[in-house]
Amino acid sequence: MRLAVLSDIHGNLEAYTAVLADVDQAGADQTALLGDIVGYGPDPEACVELTRELGLPSVVGNHELGMTKRAALTWFNPTARRSLEQNMEMLSQDSLEWLAALPIFLILGDCRLVHGAPPDSPRTYYFELNREEILRRMGLIDEPVCLVGHSHELGMAHLPASGGLERLTLGQGVSRLKPSDRYLINVGAVGQPRDGDNRAKYVIVDHQEGTLEVRYVKYDIQATVDKIRRLGLPDFNADRLL
Repeated sequence: MRLAVLSDIHGNLEAYTAVLADVDQAGADQTALLGDIVGYGPDPEACVELTRELGLPSVVGNHELGMTKRAALTWFNPTARRSLEQNMEMLSQDSLEWLAALPIFLILGDCRLVHGAPPDSPRTYYFELNREEILRRMGLIDEPVCLVGHSHELGMAHLPASGGLERLTLGQGVSRLKPSDRYLINVGAVGQPRDGDNRAKYVIVDHQEGTLEVRYVKYDIQATVDKIRRLGLPDFNADRLL
């Protein structure tokens, strides 16, 4: 099965639709989301509606929790909190209820999907995990591959069957996944990359071939930037896309 995994769409409809078109072109068998469908961007309702229309499985992100659990707003800096509060006003009650019901994690085949870190954290960042903590957390799950988002960056921890751990950088292209080994994969962001390359990013895990493909997708960034500014969302949200 070729599983396409997307994360951190953040209300960026232009990036989301461009990536979904690329997923179709790449021939994925299934597509799933790692949360943060909303927040920062100008089209949260349209992104939720599209996700629901396509029936794409998703886990809850910290931004969904910030919208649906008022106490969680204290987690966010002032700019992110203002974005969330504005996004809440753009969402229908039906969409808010759907977001509130998203699961903390999903298991699809040999993969565990969670927004932040295994086994079930929507708030912990991949870059916060040292070697010992990655080994401990991966020891709490049965799945050989765990896919996370949240950091808006790419990265991978490889846990060989022989023991130990190596942290690897990820870039555009295909990497080999050994069937005997385990992997913690940070998939990058669709709607707001933070790795110095403003193209949208996602991954495809191919269980049969034993590969991980990282794909970069161009989209109409200026259209998203213009909408952010027109709607009065924080200018920082627009500037970060450029």
